[in-house]
Amino acid sequence: MERRKFLKQSSLASSLFFVPSFVKAFEQVATSKLGYKRLVIIQLSGGNDGLNTVVPFTNDLYYKARPTLAISKKDIIKVNDELGFHSSLLPLKRLYDNGDLTVINNVGYPNPVRSHFRSMDIWQTATDANRYSQTGWLGRYLDNYANKPYLGIEVDDNLSLALKGERLNGIATKNPKAFFNLSRDPYFKNLVNHEKDAHLSEHNLGYLYKTMIEAQSSAKYIFETTKTVSNHASYPDNKFANQLKTTAQFINSGIETKVFYTSLGGFDTHAGQLNTQKRLLKTYADGVEAFVNDLKSNNTFNDTLVLTFSEFGRRVAQNAGQGTDHGTANNVFIIGGQLKKQGIYNNNPNLSDLDDNGDLKFEIDFRTIYATVLNKWLEVNDEKILNKNFNQLEFI
Repeated sequence: MERRKFLKQSSLASSLFFVPSFVKAFEQVATSKLGYKRLVIIQLSGGNDGLNTVVPFTNDLYYKARPTLAISKKDIIKVNDELGFHSSLLPLKRLYDNGDLTVINNVGYPNPVRSHFRSMDIWQTATDANRYSQTGWLGRYLDNYANKPYLGIEVDDNLSLALKGERLNGIATKNPKAFFNLSRDPYFKNLVNHEKDAHLSEHNLGYLYKTMIEAQSSAKYIFETTKTVSNHASYPDNKFANQLKTTAQFINSGIETKVFYTSLGGFDTHAGQLNTQKRLLKTYADGVEAFVNDLKSNNTFNDTLVLTFSEFGRRVAQNAGQGTDHGTANNVFIIGGQLKKQGIYNNNPNLSDLDDNGDLKFEIDFRTIYATVLNKWLEVNDEKILNKNFNQLEFI
């Protein structure tokens, strides 16, 4: 069996490559430790401009810093006396009015990094800015509390660092049927007949055969569990909405998966921001509303929590290209049917007290949000996963 052919089959391999002690992880951890609640992560890749998303429309400093880029008062969707949503976020305003949305302002981390890749790594690993990690915060959740890779699913072809653990990785798949069909390819079936190679090193084909066999098992479980569920909800026709539609199908099927990961890219708006962000925020809001309505119609919404983040915000001042450059603190959206504090969670961005680079100062460390979700929603030991003690917030 050629190594080149093996590596070429990346859809399965991307989920389960090079996970030390993989097989032992399946034997050591019990599913019974997990509850019935589910977490859905939505990543807005590129650095969404939070100030033009949740607009401080009464703040003159906002309009002074963005003479042609600020959202005019007549175009915002007012949520209180000081803040309003971008006009594309009307579906989110409906969630807000229903008490299904919490907006957390000024979220970031100490010593912020303005590199997309590095800042995304920090958010996905939940480590300090001066530390590097090969495992994600959800991967460590799987390491400690899961015994099957399908307990964490990214609805994509590639697995993010967030879902990579030391002993166990999540599964990356956009289509459970296609994933299952790939696992039934004669080439992969052939792997079962190569168990005699198990004595080989973990870092060669003998080890990879084991991981691929487990991937076959996961593919079969995901497909068999979800194939009987027909999704009749109305979704927009775009890639992001399809991710959420697939996620809803997973959730409504009763699959054991506890963590789902989705993303929407394109938010790096250095130039021509107004039209680009308007389109992307509409894609986001329309997709999320369809997703929430789908879950509500199947009585699964109250057991689902949705967390939306972007790796950083944008500079307060606009640039010469009718856009904004990389910034720091940003807003985070929490969507769910059991929120303890709905609406605007905390202080508005302080535009009169910026850092030396002209960026917002963060107020809430994003890891306090993770800690709250882990402890109060997924009901696990957050310190064991985040490797540090963080204060709990009060939104769930």
